Amino acid sequence: MRVKPTYVLALFIPAAVVLEIVHASPTVIFITAALGVIPTAALMGKATEEIAAQTGPGIGGFLNVTFGNAPELIIAFFALREGLQEVVKASIAGSIIGNILLVLGASMLVGGLKREKQTFNVTAAQAQSAMLLLAMVALVLPAVFQLVNGGGLPSVSEERVDFGTDLEHLSFAVAIILLVTYAAGLLFSLRTHKSMFNPHSDEVHEHKWSIRRSVGMLALAGAGVGLMSEILVGSISEASESIGLSEFFVGVFIVAIVGNAAEHWVAVLVAAKNKMDLAVNIAVGSSAQIALFVAPVLVLLSFFVGPAPLALVFNGYELAGMLFAVLIANYLTAEGESNWFEGVQLLAVYAVLGVVFFYA
Repeated sequence: MRVKPTYVLALFIPAAVVLEIVHASPTVIFITAALGVIPTAALMGKATEEIAAQTGPGIGGFLNVTFGNAPELIIAFFALREGLQEVVKASIAGSIIGNILLVLGASMLVGGLKREKQTFNVTAAQAQSAMLLLAMVALVLPAVFQLVNGGGLPSVSEERVDFGTDLEHLSFAVAIILLVTYAAGLLFSLRTHKSMFNPHSDEVHEHKWSIRRSVGMLALAGAGVGLMSEILVGSISEASESIGLSEFFVGVFIVAIVGNAAEHWVAVLVAAKNKMDLAVNIAVGSSAQIALFVAPVLVLLSFFVGPAPLALVFNGYELAGMLFAVLIANYLTAEGESNWFEGVQLLAVYAVLGVVFFYA
């Protein structure tokens, strides 16, 4: 049986563990651990496609973003434990920005290359985009509170800022509200309006994996990425310094891309197969889950882990990037169709943000 080249990269997983044990160069450890994420992303892609074919794009997309965002949550947890709170917020912002601009952009570009246009369920996409927009209001207002009360936003060079108990308690309350909203969204998409997110399809699909096996593979892949995540975080500070990149840029772009490798891979893969419902569910749904679930969970965990509670006050670059990305997502999902040039435009915005963040 021929082994796919992607799965050969699984050799980097034990290699990263060995390099970590022998205290090799942080840069080598960082690169090796990042490469170790790729085969697990491929495994997630295969499992998600099998699940979506049997349950519909809504449930398939939800399971993908849940297992796909698990590494992001794990990476942020270990960074939180080390007191790298600004890196945590940078990875949250980077995930939201990356999923909308990079993942959705690449999906539209690859999927639209051989087609005049692709269509997707506009109602489901708009529901996800609206949730994301509402979440952004909650993520922006703590920064507004900080500015109105005469404070300043964190700079890109800081690892942790003490914003005071008021903002910590405010962030705690916002986190609870976001989690309640997330739970309501799950009830809406998976229970009361399930048919909207999982429309009936007449397409015949040969099931190679059972649901149980697919979910098991997703869990196995998530465990593998979790292991790589801990190693990755431990090498961030020294690796970024030796490479010449700021921790801010590493958090917003490198960690966000690696942590969400599964969604990146799967969304582009299914878009190429003209399954844009699933691709949009993954890209927009993943950003919504980061904003509504991952970010508030990290705030709650920070009251028990790390040197101090995490205040949801993002720096100016992160706020601008997230706002632009979310507004673009709402605009592009309004018509229920896409083409390759819209993908190019999304990728161009992501590239511009990358240049700005690099020089920040």
